[in-house]
Formats: sequence, C-alpha cells, structure tokens
Amino acid sequence: MIVSFDVDGPSDGPAVVLLHSSVCDRRMWDSPYGALAEAGFRVVRPDFRTCGDSPAARAPYSDDGDVVALLDRLGIERAALVGSSYGGRVALRIAALHPERVSRLALLCAGRPGHRPGSPQVREFGAAEDALLEAGDLEGAAALNARTWLGPDADEAAHTLVRAMQLRNFQGSACLAEDHELPEPDVDFAAITAPVLAVGGAHDLPDFRAVAAELPSLVPGARHLELPWAGHLPSLERPAEITELLLEFLRPIR
Repeated sequence: MIVSFDVDGPSDGPAVVLLHSSVCDRRMWDSPYGALAEAGFRVVRPDFRTCGDSPAARAPYSDDGDVVALLDRLGIERAALVGSSYGGRVALRIAALHPERVSRLALLCAGRPGHRPGSPQVREFGAAEDALLEAGDLEGAAALNARTWLGPDADEAAHTLVRAMQLRNFQGSACLAEDHELPEPDVDFAAITAPVLAVGGAHDLPDFRAVAAELPSLVPGARHLELPWAGHLPSLERPAEITELLLEFLRPIR
C-alpha cells in the first residue's frame, strides 16, 4: 500500500484527484467527492502520510511522488487536480514536474512551492500552536487550528470535523521516529500547461491570499478568484457552493 485512498465514479470517466489540507484528511472532501462521482468523474481522494489512515513512511518519499505513484497504480494517465492549502502546494509541484499528467488545476487557498508564509498573523498562530504542542495539549492545538483556518460561515459540524482530523494528524506525526520526507524540489511554474483556477478567501490569512493573487503572474493563463465569504477551508465552509464551482471548472474535461 502506498497511501490510503478512496475511488468512486465510472472507471472510464475523466479522473479528478482531491488533495487535502495538512490540517485535514480526505474526509474534508465528503461533499464534492460524491457529487463529482455522480456527475461522471472518476474521483480519487488519498490521505497524505501520517494523515487520516495513511501510515508514516519507512523510506524516503515525497507527497507528490506518492500521488503520481497512486495514479500509476490506478492506471490513470492524466487527471485534474484539486488541492486545498498544502494539497494545493503538492498539486502545483505535480503540475510543474509532470505537466503531461495534469488536465486541470483547481487551487483552494493553496500554498506554493518556494513560498514561506511570514506575516505577523502566521507567526502569532505558529507560536500559539507550538506552545500548546510543547505542553502536550494536542486537543487545544487542534481547536486552535479549527478557529484559525475556518472562516465565519463554517458551522459547528465543520469545526468538529476539523478538530478531529487535525488531532488525528498530530497523533500520527507524534509517533514518527524519523522523518523520511524528501526536500522540496525547485519547480518551474512556467512549465505548467493545464488551465489553473487559483481561489483565495477574503477571510484567510494574508499569506495565502497573496499566493492566490500572484499565481497568474507565475503560471501562464492562471485565473484568480477571491471568494468574499471564505476563510482558508472553503470546501468545509460552504461545501455546496464549492462543489458547484468545481463542477463548472471541471466540465470541459468531460
């Protein structure tokens, strides 16, 4: 087993891969996952290492390498990638390193290879999270993440789910005896050939809003869209609206 994953939809449908935020696991895609499969797409949603049901690696690996290996295992030569936050960072690496494998790229409040968030808000969050983790308060750190990354439209069910996913990820990472993740390679964004939709959230931290806004200057033909209601995890804040947005963006590959 490479990583844990779900796959649904017709085997001959155009492939879509949903890549989760590091705060979450593949459950963050519950709403679009079923809807995309019903619309005729072959939908794959993996868990990154130490997230959800995926175990820690025992040998050198990269998350983008795991995703490409999973596509090979499933016999998928080309797929649309939908990435949230860290999942968007991984999606950008795949699209730049393997442009022939990517048909479309939807990025929801994504990170970007080479970008190191450094706003006062991010530093304040990081210091608070570190203090809780050093005190052994994993539940408190998980709650902090839910408060920080979910926007004002998120309901209590979304907060409960994010707390549970982040707590499980903390617990999985705490068991690591050694980190086998390979260094992030340099990528050439001009190598990306797939149409790109870069979504930002008006209530997100400024670092991620900036990444979304600057992608059209880095990726040929990329389109920027800022959602006035969204925080950092819009697929959990207004899942029906994000599902419709994804269906509209992915329709041309059908």
